[in-house]
Amino acid sequence: MSNKTHPKLDVLSVELVYRILDYLNDCDLVCSASNVSSRLNAIIHTYSRYQTLTTLNLESDQIRHQGAQNIAEALKQTKILTTLNLESILIRDQEAQHIAKVLEQNKTLTTLNFGSSKIGGEGAKHLAKALEQNKTLTTLNLGSNKIGDEGAKHLAKALEQNNTLITLHLSWNTIGPEGIHYFAKALEQNKTLTTLDLGSNKIGDEGAKHLAKALEQNNALMSLNLRSNQIGDQGAKHLAEALEQHTTLTTLNLGSNEIGDEGAQYVVRALEQNNTLTTLNLESNKISEQGAQYVARALEQNNTLTTLNLQNNLIGDQGAQHIAKVLEQNTTLTTLNLGSNEIGGEGAKHLAKALEQNNTLTRLYLSWNKVGPEGIHYFAKALEQNKQTLATLYVGHNHIGADGAQQLAKALENNKTLTVLYIDYNDIGADGGKHLAKALENNKTLTTLDLDNNQIGDQGANHLATALEKNETLTMLFLSENKIGDEGAQHLAKALEKNKTLTRLRLDDNDIGHEGMRFLKHLMQEGRVSWNHRNYR
Repeated sequence: MSNKTHPKLDVLSVELVYRILDYLNDCDLVCSASNVSSRLNAIIHTYSRYQTLTTLNLESDQIRHQGAQNIAEALKQTKILTTLNLESILIRDQEAQHIAKVLEQNKTLTTLNFGSSKIGGEGAKHLAKALEQNKTLTTLNLGSNKIGDEGAKHLAKALEQNNTLITLHLSWNTIGPEGIHYFAKALEQNKTLTTLDLGSNKIGDEGAKHLAKALEQNNALMSLNLRSNQIGDQGAKHLAEALEQHTTLTTLNLGSNEIGDEGAQYVVRALEQNNTLTTLNLESNKISEQGAQYVARALEQNNTLTTLNLQNNLIGDQGAQHIAKVLEQNTTLTTLNLGSNEIGGEGAKHLAKALEQNNTLTRLYLSWNKVGPEGIHYFAKALEQNKQTLATLYVGHNHIGADGAQQLAKALENNKTLTVLYIDYNDIGADGGKHLAKALENNKTLTTLDLDNNQIGDQGANHLATALEKNETLTMLFLSENKIGDEGAQHLAKALEKNKTLTRLRLDDNDIGHEGMRFLKHLMQEGRVSWNHRNYR
């Protein structure tokens, strides 16, 4: 582009140029208007929106139109841009080179998002070179690219020199043990990186061993994501040994790996020594009742863990009993996820009893189990006692039926702590909806209630509508897939005319037709009701 004064721009007043700039989107303002002429540049730099533009989000059609070179040129011009989002834009290795070159000199950008951009090893090489020179970038997202082991090698080398980057996302990049070996070596030297996301790669036990060795030397890393990396018991063992020594890591994600009871034993045994880890994710592994027993023993000793995710394992009723026993004494755990673990009524009984004693747990996830109406009875009793601190309870997909809903409703009339309750996919029917509606008339704490896919129909919707006319605390109600027709829609719409606290009512995939649409239309326009048109009659 020419930087000579454009004759037509010479005759336009500054105020008129400002008006023209008002019609440009952020991308055109930064990438197209800049550098057209020296006079326009001067005017743009005094334009209020340009002066306050610190974040630029580019869409795929915009980048194709502007070109990576123009984006790079814009980065040279702007002095205040701190965040550049190029996610899901096809910036291949050659295009990445243009932006990387500017990064070497840029002194304002702190966050750069290249996620899902088809960058390979060569593009990673250019970015790595930039990281060696750049002194301001703190967050770099290269997730869902194709950098592989070769690209990992270059980035790792840069980390040995860079002392400003604190967050690096490299998930879904086909990085194997070789690439991880390079990163491990870099982590031994790096003193600033606190968050490293390596999820959904292929590091395996060997890669876990390399990382474990690095953790023994590293004193900066606080969050490590190794989710879905084919790590088995041996890899877990190596990481556990490192955890015993490491003093800064607070979050470790080992979900969706191949860790069984033996590996779980190694990891949680480390918790007995470790006093910094606060969040541990072991979901979707191969942990059974025995592994749950190991976890329980560790929780007896550990005084720092606040969040534990064991979702989608196989701990069953016996495993739940082990966890429940330690919950009676534990004073640090605030979030526990035991969803999809084959837990039935007996396991629910022990967990509910623990809730009566526990004074710290605020969030409990038990969706996709086999709790049933018998198991939910115990939870309802615990909630009715009102001694616990539980604020969020997920019991969706548990076959509790109308009887279970009735018991929960009775508890809600007295409970003073629960604010979020998910009972979706439980076949509570119209009767269950009636019981819960009655409870809502008196409950003063619940703010979110999920009743999706419960076959409550128009009758259940009518009961809930009556309750909404009196309730003053509920802000979100989810009623998707409930066979609600025009009659139910009419009653709900009428209730929302009086109720001003409910800000979101979800009615997707019901049987609402033209008549129901007429009642809901203005509420949809206000954004208070969401409803798709797939089942529109």
